[in-house]
Amino acid sequence: MATRWAQISAILTKRLRLRKEWYVVALGSIVGTLTGLGTLGFAWALHYAEAQVRHAQIAMPVWLLFVGPVVGMAITGILVRLFASDARGHGVPQVMRALIEKGGHIPARVGLTKVAASIATVASGGSAGTEGPIVQIGATAGSVVGQRLGVPREHMMTLVGCGAAAGISAIFNAPIAGVFFALEILLRDFSLKTFTPIVVSAVFAAAVTHMAQGQNEAIFTVRALGDLNFTAFEFPNYIVLGLLCGLLAIGFNRALHACEDLYARLKLHWFVAPITGALVLGALGIAWIFMVRAAGGDPASEATDIPSFFGNGYETIRWLLDPESYETALVAAQAAEHGAAGGHGVHGSAALPLAIWLIALLVLFKGAATSVTLASGGSGGVFAPSLFIGAAGGAALGVVLDRIGFLPEQSSPAAYALVGMAAVVAGSTHGPLTAILMLFELTRDPYVLLPIMLAAVVATLMSQAIDRDNIYTHPLRRAGLRIGRTGDLAILRKIAATSVPVVPLPDEPVYASDPLSKLITLHAHSRLPDFVVVDAQGDAIGMVTGKDMRTALIDREAIPLLLVAELMRNDLPAVLTTDTLDLVLERFEDDDIASLPLLGPPNLTGHRRPLGLVTRAAVLERYRRALEEEL
Repeated sequence: MATRWAQISAILTKRLRLRKEWYVVALGSIVGTLTGLGTLGFAWALHYAEAQVRHAQIAMPVWLLFVGPVVGMAITGILVRLFASDARGHGVPQVMRALIEKGGHIPARVGLTKVAASIATVASGGSAGTEGPIVQIGATAGSVVGQRLGVPREHMMTLVGCGAAAGISAIFNAPIAGVFFALEILLRDFSLKTFTPIVVSAVFAAAVTHMAQGQNEAIFTVRALGDLNFTAFEFPNYIVLGLLCGLLAIGFNRALHACEDLYARLKLHWFVAPITGALVLGALGIAWIFMVRAAGGDPASEATDIPSFFGNGYETIRWLLDPESYETALVAAQAAEHGAAGGHGVHGSAALPLAIWLIALLVLFKGAATSVTLASGGSGGVFAPSLFIGAAGGAALGVVLDRIGFLPEQSSPAAYALVGMAAVVAGSTHGPLTAILMLFELTRDPYVLLPIMLAAVVATLMSQAIDRDNIYTHPLRRAGLRIGRTGDLAILRKIAATSVPVVPLPDEPVYASDPLSKLITLHAHSRLPDFVVVDAQGDAIGMVTGKDMRTALIDREAIPLLLVAELMRNDLPAVLTTDTLDLVLERFEDDDIASLPLLGPPNLTGHRRPLGLVTRAAVLERYRRALEEEL
């Protein structure tokens, strides 16, 4: 594979006289096209399955509502168990883990399994979103293209980012948000070399979906908000909304992680765990339906047969983003109170106490439903649930503000629902740029840009002040993976340890039984800072550092009596050929030594033979050159 990549690189750079980065841009366009086509197929299959399941659920008695989720989650559990364990959960952490541990290598079966498992989960009523599957599908497409061509590690990670950006671009019709999702959340790398191919990939994915669908509209078209006017008097309202959404984001993140911890402690059978989650989800759905029927109707749906928080919840979000929904609910509330439609012309939602608590309960039910769905073994994303929680929380606050007279005449709770979506996404992901651009692209209306920016930043600051990690990085850090916060770490993860010049070992091996005087002689001829000690088979068993040798030289009379074994240390880490520079630097941090042994792949006995010494100075020099190449 590496030979194929070298051939392509030679043709493009020598014959066509293109810069090396340009062929990565070309590959980005291919990844974007493939991801766009995959997104179309995924969306069609999901909508078809949802329609079939919804038709069957409406025909069933309410107490059988759990049947759909049980069947769907059971199918998900089987698929994940048989084909790809990484297909469970919400997808993005698995992609981030592949970037950190495997240099972006994702098997094709992971993406295919994720498609089927997510359709089974979401279509049957599981409370999850579609962006997690799409990100994993796109990332898999980028990884598979890179693997087929033998692309080096530094470009492989970029191609994975291309696929993730293309997925967000295609499913939400938001190419700019897709780009910043890949750069801000996934790769944490804003360098120009990474930015350019990711932009191209997102554009190609959006173009493919536009051509196939014959239209260029967002999932949540909010044209009615164009008639509203934002004023500076609402700044305090949106600050309060940002604080509220920050709390909602923290609560959602912690609820999901608590459920994951609970299922990890229970250690249920792989087939039983998702079914228990489906049963809990069904119980929540049945309780919700009885509640809204007792209250006289569902404020977020015309029907009371399917809970609003089942599936991805897009229809409920659209309802919450429509200002006319609140006027319709007002008429119904006044009719119930006064016996005639129209009431006394109360403004806004002032007569909507029922809607206030029902919409607020949507936040709790959606958070609980999503947590149990994903923690028990379901497959789906957390982006759509975050949008749902933000819309419901923002709408509830908007109704309360209107009821107490703090909502201006030209505003609507629908605007607060929209801004709440961005704020909860920002708070849960710690990605304000992605959230701001996502919601701006969803509306394409500059009216909402200022309040979205304000609330998203407030929510992010509050969330970061309380929780160090976001919803994606929390499970990775608990697994012992180093996440990092800057683009420097992203650069280090692209550089293989084998790209650092290695100091060759002396021709004569060093054994534990050798006299220390042998090392002194070798040091005088080779100037090696440290020495690797091997056994009779040539496998590394320890090191003698220059620092320890200098300490021994203080007592020169004892040197003829000392053996290498008496100074050998076997507690020092080693560098593997599969490591990247971030791991190498981390190992140098743990021990104050000048060099570490580079060990080759394991032999038949499982041991590794030393290939040379990696010095701290060589690692830092390689890092310096990588920084210069990024400029």
